[in-house]
Amino acid sequence: MAWIELEGAVNARDLGGLPTEDGQRTAGARLLRADNLQELSPSDVALLVHDLGVTTIVDLRSPSELESEGPAPLDAVATVRHAHHPVLPELGSRTDMIAGALLTRASKDKSRYPDDPVCGHYLGYLEDRPDQIVAALRSIAHAQGAALVHCAAGKDRTGVVVALALTAAGVRPQAVVADYGLSGDRSAAIVARLGRSRTYAKDISSKPPALHQVRAETMAAFLEQMESRYGGVVRWLTDHGFSDGDLRLLRAKLRDPGDPETRRPMRRAAS
Repeated sequence: MAWIELEGAVNARDLGGLPTEDGQRTAGARLLRADNLQELSPSDVALLVHDLGVTTIVDLRSPSELESEGPAPLDAVATVRHAHHPVLPELGSRTDMIAGALLTRASKDKSRYPDDPVCGHYLGYLEDRPDQIVAALRSIAHAQGAALVHCAAGKDRTGVVVALALTAAGVRPQAVVADYGLSGDRSAAIVARLGRSRTYAKDISSKPPALHQVRAETMAAFLEQMESRYGGVVRWLTDHGFSDGDLRLLRAKLRDPGDPETRRPMRRAAS
């Protein structure tokens, strides 16, 4: 894993070099993750597109976020495909409706996993938008070059989709958890950056600082819940329409080209 230092984003990294369960490593410049890409400079665009070979942006933000933020620099690059897969349900446009929906969502997050409501929130992605989660992983698997996954902060929605992709490709759980936790190193910069945005400033200022922190324990709990509730990540994906072919493509995409696992047929999870 290597940080990607950009002028217009603070939580970007390349997910190459992560250890797999069978002693291999993920390939570099295949799967990248980042926070909001609205402020990328021309040199950032050149680094991502020309140096790292990004051909697909997997955008997990809601339609309202896209509308509020407007066009981003990578939108103008003809060789880059934009795949929009919102993993949060829309809340509506009236203030009272939004407030009620937020309270309901917070209650559901806590009820799903009382020991860590953030883990409960992540489990909610699977319940609310399984089709979009699966589609996001499919966009990663089918990307011609490097796929870059992002949302606003690059830690929650991005963290879950990346964790599912890495786990499906056979990355060790400890490595998935460690990568998720690295966003904590950039928490202050993420909060400062989003606090300057007209889209996110109110949300940032209205929440206690502790809610913006990244705890590796949250991802460890999420992966454990994937096993205990659904029989594992691969089982959940296949149960929601991610085909054997998609799994083979994803594994071939993320693992080193010399890895013999990329050439083996994928085994479907037992029923």
